[in-house]
Amino acid sequence: MPKLRGEAFWRETLRSAHYVVAPMVDQSELAWRLLSRRHGAQLCYTPMLHAQVFLRDANYRRENLYGEACPEDRPLIVQFCANDPEVFVQAALLAQDYCDAIDLNLGCPQMIAKRGHYGAFLQEEWDLLQRMILLANEKLSVPITCKIRVFPDIDKTVKYAQMLEKAGCQLLTVHGRTKEQKGPLAGVASWEHIQAVRKAVNIPVFANGNIQCLSDVEECIRKTGVHGVMSAEGNLHNPALFEGRNPLVWEMAEEYLEIVRKYPCPLSYVRAHLFKLWHHTLQVYQQLREELAKVKTLEGIVDVNRELKLRCQEEIANQKEGEKPKEGLPFFHWICQPYIRPGPKERCRENGNTGTEKSVRGKRALEEEEDGNSELLSKNKQKKKLRNPNKSFDPSLKPKYAKCDQCGNPKGNKCVFNMCRGCCKKRAFKEVADCPGHGLLFKTKYEKSFSWQHSQRGIHTPDISQRGDVEVGEAAVLKEAGDS
Repeated sequence: MPKLRGEAFWRETLRSAHYVVAPMVDQSELAWRLLSRRHGAQLCYTPMLHAQVFLRDANYRRENLYGEACPEDRPLIVQFCANDPEVFVQAALLAQDYCDAIDLNLGCPQMIAKRGHYGAFLQEEWDLLQRMILLANEKLSVPITCKIRVFPDIDKTVKYAQMLEKAGCQLLTVHGRTKEQKGPLAGVASWEHIQAVRKAVNIPVFANGNIQCLSDVEECIRKTGVHGVMSAEGNLHNPALFEGRNPLVWEMAEEYLEIVRKYPCPLSYVRAHLFKLWHHTLQVYQQLREELAKVKTLEGIVDVNRELKLRCQEEIANQKEGEKPKEGLPFFHWICQPYIRPGPKERCRENGNTGTEKSVRGKRALEEEEDGNSELLSKNKQKKKLRNPNKSFDPSLKPKYAKCDQCGNPKGNKCVFNMCRGCCKKRAFKEVADCPGHGLLFKTKYEKSFSWQHSQRGIHTPDISQRGDVEVGEAAVLKEAGDS
């Protein structure tokens, strides 16, 4: 069948989906997608998959896609991160029979994306992106889509979207934040950017950002004119968001845990989902928060969930008439509701600091440190500093390792060949030589083995430096020496 494009692809293959669950690393797995579909979601994305790992690792393919094939989980879009056209397309070819489209992630703003050079850190490399999408559009039997972040400048964002459309992108998801807007600095997403993109392209557009309830979805569609709205954080805190309901938290948790029994996933995924669902309640019952963090089995998580439910029901039974939610929440803490991420100033007040953004720790501190600001250390490095006050993390003070003459890896300091152990072993075996620095004694062991064999026959050991070709029996001795 011919490959559907643009509006026809959205209408027929994606069934005119308006309500979309975002691709979320370790969070949009099959069990969560099925829960979301039961409660109004019309289209789901897989978690972001690494194209290179997907291509080379059969276990990775099975665990993240092949083993999750489920008729109820359609329409489905598989998202990849990649920075090489051939690798991206080869990975997509292995995935296309299990989905309705392949999405290229151009929106991830995290440090891991910066280090791996993918996601939002490709948004300036238009030539590379054109080649990736052109090749995918040519080779794949399913459409290619993209998820992007915006530039501060609206005109540049529009040109970026038009370039992707011209290259062959059949659907565009626009997250209305720049790559710098993340964590406590996320701020409000710009629907103005999304609206400009929607007017400038002829392919379907999904909006992402500022979605906390169904009324936000409807307002976003009305203001921007997009075909659909994608939710990530809002969906994690209330999987019934697209139904317009705010159910009891334990109802969603129990339903999710039942699905996990049928479609298992790593325990870390389950725990992370319950931390999101029970976010407000776990601020009240800190002890159960610690228990949820430590539990090692699915049954243990079920027990913690049951205890949280009982405590909330007891609290409801003892509730006074006219009592209102605390902490400024719109609903009581046992009801699914959005979580508003605090900004830098609010975070500083919570931590008792008087500073501004520089007091924000965690992942952002690590990023700024890597960008050259050594005043801020990650939490892990702060702990190491406490254990050893004299420890320095200044990159200029790190020892410089000499490179292997063969492959460029660090060489052994005492290697006679100036090589790493792997290269040294190959050369020492080939030349029947010793390298005390790496503990390789091919020559010594050969001489000992040869001497012992010939002593049994009364033959003197020859000088190895003057020997000719090794006979078949001698080669066996050499191999035995190498293996030992």
